[in-house]
Amino acid sequence: MSDIQAAKVPAEATPLRRQPVQQRSAKRVEQMLDASAALIDELGYDALTTTLIAKRAGVAVGSLYQFFPDKRAVVQALTARNLERFVGAVNERLKQLGPEHWWDVVDSILDIYLEMHRTVPGFSKVHFGDIIDRQLLDETRDNNAVIVDSLTDLVAKQVDRPVEDLRFAITIANEVADALMKLAFRREPSGDEKIVAEAKYVVKGYLAARFGERS
Repeated sequence: MSDIQAAKVPAEATPLRRQPVQQRSAKRVEQMLDASAALIDELGYDALTTTLIAKRAGVAVGSLYQFFPDKRAVVQALTARNLERFVGAVNERLKQLGPEHWWDVVDSILDIYLEMHRTVPGFSKVHFGDIIDRQLLDETRDNNAVIVDSLTDLVAKQVDRPVEDLRFAITIANEVADALMKLAFRREPSGDEKIVAEAKYVVKGYLAARFGERS
């Protein structure tokens, strides 16, 4: 099992009616997700339809319905794919850090998020799902909790700290960063660099204060 798969990305986040077994079917599903991302950029989520997704993907609508019950399910799977990419990139960065200063990954986390916002189709409109549904990724947890659990799972493998202490601190840090990044994007569509820098400073300072003295 890969490190990305080991992270707590919920199975519910990819609500496929059936799993693509053949490579050709898996490729069709990826085409549908890519098509939905491009259309979200162009039209927004509200104007998105399964007919438009199928047409852009070059598949029959019936083929789309073999895998997804509606457009929400398509975007739910797209969002889960983005979360896997995000968690995978964070994991790679964590491997390069010493465990005594794991919170230095904050710079990379926000830079990864910023880069995805700027370059990944559809991400700037949907992010990790709150715009559509606060529980898009998992019906039992809000989207931020899913992200926190994924990050906690990664950090817990790197440092010798009680998991619940890590989860609580990462929850606070994530909520602060989320609020400041939203402000950065309100001020500037590509993210106000001054606010992003301040978000890094605030969150790193908080985590360093909580975990800087090793027991």
